[in-house]
Amino acid sequence: MREVPEVPELTDEQPGRGLAARVPFQVVEVTGPSMVPTLHHGDWLLVQYGAPVRPGDVVILRHPFQQDLLVVKRAVERRTGGWWVLGDNRFAGGDSTDYGTVPEELVLARVRARYRPLTKGQRSLRGVAGWAVSALRPVSAARSVSRRFRAR
Repeated sequence: MREVPEVPELTDEQPGRGLAARVPFQVVEVTGPSMVPTLHHGDWLLVQYGAPVRPGDVVILRHPFQQDLLVVKRAVERRTGGWWVLGDNRFAGGDSTDYGTVPEELVLARVRARYRPLTKGQRSLRGVAGWAVSALRPVSAARSVSRRFRAR
């Protein structure tokens, strides 16, 4: 996942909560397939730093072993030691099944909305109309399309 240009970088002095006081909302871009079908590579996300996290929320967190890497996952449940997080795509990996619970302080932000940019292949009237209907959506546990999350 990468941040959209002209957005303040996170540093060790600003582990998320400090940044929330200055910039509570930020736009980031999804890279990779771990959250398909909910999120796709190239989607843009509106995230809120310091927002309370509930089971089912899609969150931005620092990778527990590579803390300079930000990842997007679904917070499934709170456990001893932090949050159990999963990607919606069970075949992509890179979630709590690999690294265990994520400490609370590494969960930085909650995803509020997803914007899916228009692709080059969507030039027909039907393609553009389909994009317009689904381009901007709120992201919440209630609207989850992930069968992996709902099956638990």
